[in-house]
Amino acid sequence: MQIAFALLITFISACLLNLGYLLQHSVASQAPPLSLRHPGASVRSLLGNRRWLLGLATEAAGWLLYVAALALAPLSLVQATAAGGIGILAIMVARVTHVPLSGRERMGALLSVLGLALLGVSLLGSHNEGSPSGYVWISVWLVASAIAAPVFIGLSRVIGDGPAWGFAAGILFAGGDVATKMAVSGSAANIAFLACLILFYATGTAVLQAGFQRGSALTIAGLATLLTNALPIAAGMLVFHEPFPGGWIGATRTIAFAAVIAGAFLLASRTKPAEPRPARTAPAAVPT
Repeated sequence: MQIAFALLITFISACLLNLGYLLQHSVASQAPPLSLRHPGASVRSLLGNRRWLLGLATEAAGWLLYVAALALAPLSLVQATAAGGIGILAIMVARVTHVPLSGRERMGALLSVLGLALLGVSLLGSHNEGSPSGYVWISVWLVASAIAAPVFIGLSRVIGDGPAWGFAAGILFAGGDVATKMAVSGSAANIAFLACLILFYATGTAVLQAGFQRGSALTIAGLATLLTNALPIAAGMLVFHEPFPGGWIGATRTIAFAAVIAGAFLLASRTKPAEPRPARTAPAAVPT
């Protein structure tokens, strides 16, 4: 029952996070160019906008629910549930921009929903918390995340400017998620991990806002969500040693994980900013 409740608030968290992303994108995409070299001016331009602040507050509320879920359930299960939230983002983007989802994006939404349903079925099996492999390996994971993010930004000419920043934001948020799991685990070093999660989330938010100026909300937030969920799922298995059930329960959970990640990948496939439908205009009067 505790696990089911944790996954319920995780889904609500994912909805709030993606709504916050959409609100922030609507402001950041129209703001003066954001620069990580001059963060003061960039931060002031965003903090002066009420819509962006509302998006930030909505994202913060979603994050607090996410932290509560991590205190109640294994990291991999929480992240798999959160991955389904990208389907909500896709629907929001389609409604706001009045651009219908492509066949590939509809398939992604369907896979996300299917994955969430299968994940619910897999809860019939065991779902023990596991135990961290030690501070050294978790520290290695966090350092690797901190290095990988700027590497992806440097690959912008290869994979595209927007996707590069989306991937970088996702890596940083994923590092923050791993640090959050340690911070709420009651370990002796939770203060150090608290500092790490603040640093990762703050930097990830800055990178995400810069990414919003380089692509659509579904592309940037979608790719960020893809890595934000995929990497902690891997971390749950590798560095937290979360046990995986056997038999048909384990097979169902494997399919669920694959479905939500595949759905997130398909939904992040829109590489160009969505263009709104042209407004209907009255036919020109025929001169008499």
